[in-house]
Amino acid sequence: MLFLSDPSSHLGVNLGFLAATAAVAAAHLIVMPRWRYRVHRWEITDTACYAQAGWIVQERRIAPLSRIQTVDAHRGPLEQLFSLANVTVTTASAAGPIKIRGLDSLTADQLVDQLTRTTSAAEGDAT
Repeated sequence: MLFLSDPSSHLGVNLGFLAATAAVAAAHLIVMPRWRYRVHRWEITDTACYAQAGWIVQERRIAPLSRIQTVDAHRGPLEQLFSLANVTVTTASAAGPIKIRGLDSLTADQLVDQLTRTTSAAEGDAT
């Protein structure tokens, strides 16, 4: 025997899920930008490239300029829409490249130019 339930009996459950989803989304919108601003950092000095990232597990990477092999800028469709770019600094490290995400396009282009000039003038073989 097949029992069909009344759709209106699930209205409270559906509204509860909707309210919970809205609460999680609102909390994410309030917490995420502040947390990201406090945790995610990058800096280029005359001697090294520094980057710090992570939400729960935080990672800090430092690459001497003499070890940098390539510097790349990436702009996906969504980043292009908002005039953003990501910069990837590749070294000979087994830990992988340093990634700096969410830069405005002008800053990313200036960063790539600065790193290219600085690393080409640095002594060392980048290995």
